[in-house]
Amino acid sequence: MSSTTASPFPEGIELTGEGLVLRDWTEADLAAMPELFDHPDIAHWTPIVSPFDAKAARNRLDKARQLRSEGTTILLAITTDGGAPLGEVMLRRAPEGTEIGYAVGPAHRGQGLAARAVRVMAAYAFEELGVERVILELEAENASSVAVATKTGFRLLDVPLIEGEEKGRPFVLQTWGLNRP
Repeated sequence: MSSTTASPFPEGIELTGEGLVLRDWTEADLAAMPELFDHPDIAHWTPIVSPFDAKAARNRLDKARQLRSEGTTILLAITTDGGAPLGEVMLRRAPEGTEIGYAVGPAHRGQGLAARAVRVMAAYAFEELGVERVILELEAENASSVAVATKTGFRLLDVPLIEGEEKGRPFVLQTWGLNRP
């Protein structure tokens, strides 16, 4: 399926499963976002802006809505009950494939939130979007993300590494894939 023929995403999305409710970010979440994203790990391993303050939260919410309307990316809050956000899961239509990404707030790690959110988002991609494969792009040194990839059934793909620079730091990303069941 070509990303150029991709249909737009629904205006509102709420996905449930694995004991999670993945839902749209709202204005009510703005105050909680810095606590989730203003952390050295997130600054190091993700492209999320750092430092992450109230202005960054507003910009992220606006950008999430813009990317959704463009049909390229979905950013959803990870919650257990539809309430307080514990992190974020992303689905992005990219030339290299349908990519999933995630970030879990430091206070909420160790509960399997990332792995569960990845499984729910992958199921959405397979069942609702009809994709054949979803991918994760991560650094081999990011032990937590490698563990999530392994735990959720992704396999390291034999494709070229992705080299780049983010926030003045060079990175090399591996591509992991999960095929439609």
